[in-house]
Amino acid sequence: MRSNRNRLPFILMLLGFTVFAVQFLVAGRRGVVEASGQPLGGAASLQKNSKPAASDDALLAKAYRFESGGWIYVHLEGSPHDIGYQHGYLLAPEIGDAFAAVSLQMTHITQRDWEFFRSAARQMLWPKIDPEYQAELKGIVDGLEARRVKLDLYDIVAMNAFEELPGYYVPWVNEQTHAQNAPKISSPENCSAFVANGSWTKDHQIVMAHNNWTSYLNGERWRIIFDIVPQQGYRMLMDGFPGVIASDDDFGINSDGMMVTETTISNFHGWDYNGKPEFARARKAMQYAGSIDDYVQIIMDGNNGGYANDWLLGDRKTGEIAQFEQGLKRTKLYRTMDGVFVGSNFVSDPGVMREDTTFDPKNMASSPNARHARWDQLMSDNKGQIDIAMAQAFLSDHYDTYTKKSMADHRTLCGHGDASVDGDPTWDMRPYDPMGAVQGKVMDSKMAGNMSFIARIGHPCGANFNAAQFLREHPEFNWQAPVMRDMKAGPWTQFRIGQTDPKSIGAGN
Repeated sequence: MRSNRNRLPFILMLLGFTVFAVQFLVAGRRGVVEASGQPLGGAASLQKNSKPAASDDALLAKAYRFESGGWIYVHLEGSPHDIGYQHGYLLAPEIGDAFAAVSLQMTHITQRDWEFFRSAARQMLWPKIDPEYQAELKGIVDGLEARRVKLDLYDIVAMNAFEELPGYYVPWVNEQTHAQNAPKISSPENCSAFVANGSWTKDHQIVMAHNNWTSYLNGERWRIIFDIVPQQGYRMLMDGFPGVIASDDDFGINSDGMMVTETTISNFHGWDYNGKPEFARARKAMQYAGSIDDYVQIIMDGNNGGYANDWLLGDRKTGEIAQFEQGLKRTKLYRTMDGVFVGSNFVSDPGVMREDTTFDPKNMASSPNARHARWDQLMSDNKGQIDIAMAQAFLSDHYDTYTKKSMADHRTLCGHGDASVDGDPTWDMRPYDPMGAVQGKVMDSKMAGNMSFIARIGHPCGANFNAAQFLREHPEFNWQAPVMRDMKAGPWTQFRIGQTDPKSIGAGN
């Protein structure tokens, strides 16, 4: 592994990504007819000079896309390869654009070139992926090729691992190889979430909510609603990222009543080179788990330590909820028929904390602990009244328990890192870092029974992010300029399986 790197190749690579991003943005405007309110699939989604072959029409016959509330809803159905092909074909402009953002961030943060990640995908990840998901990933590449997007299999596999390779694998490699002058890299700290049931909720059913925390660079692109009907396993409705086969911020429901979300574990350390990719395990668990025990068993099979999470789970059939804290060396499962579990990147189990992390639960200035305290306040103050409307309000909350002020920053449930004057040393987060809550989702047992949920793109509080203004005020983040965009908040919007008309449900309250 290289330890001393020449800066010129890295600068040239960034310039290349600038051209790459622009090309895909232009291609996106040319290649897809955005007929508002109409499902887009097959020949209808292309201009005349890009008409698909008859074989493409057959593969795309059951697939479609439309936009609603700032989200792109995509219906995929069929064999693993067909689902992948439909995914790659219908989201080709978005996948090309997302790849430009993800690859720029991965290479910048780690100071590793893209070939490093392609090699990891080829040599380490690909052989461990189940054949079903290998076929789906190959299908994505075939769909992209049909749309003339030049990304190959290992580009797509590495992109699927964008949450686990930079923050988990690279630090492990640096430690194993005693890399000199390696950048300090922390595992990602993403999301605020809760799940409640029994006497804690208004009608004693399960209520689940989650907001995705990530960089605005990636988060603005995290706007896909996937409705997937596989040949085997359960139907799934989940939010997701273009080109990735798992939800990846992990909010969704399957047709057997499993309700799933998570938040990541802060200050996590560890990697198993021989383990299975987290994105493949998470997708399999969403698709095949019919119970809390099923979910734990599947997500543990081949645990590589990547993207280590506190999984918050609900079983609509039984009304039971659970928190599964998944370390690499230690794990802990909590479950109840009457209670609440919250997540904000803190560690609950002393064993996991001691053996898998360097987390400090006493540092109340840190975002995970400050948000944990706020969750405990909100749950206690509203016990017996928690419902969908209240969950939306929680995700929009701006109270900082450390400063004891109502002000949006990196310690509030609706996170605004770009408004943080002090950053967070726990995460190696710089002041004014453009990261935080980039979207929110809520559902309850009744909605899960109908396979639907309510989602809001952008900050759950409704605030917008202006990229040009931010970069003028904070030029230290200009490396993101080639692919940074405005992040505008949409309305709370309800989605369900089989939806074809964005007006068929309407906005949530």
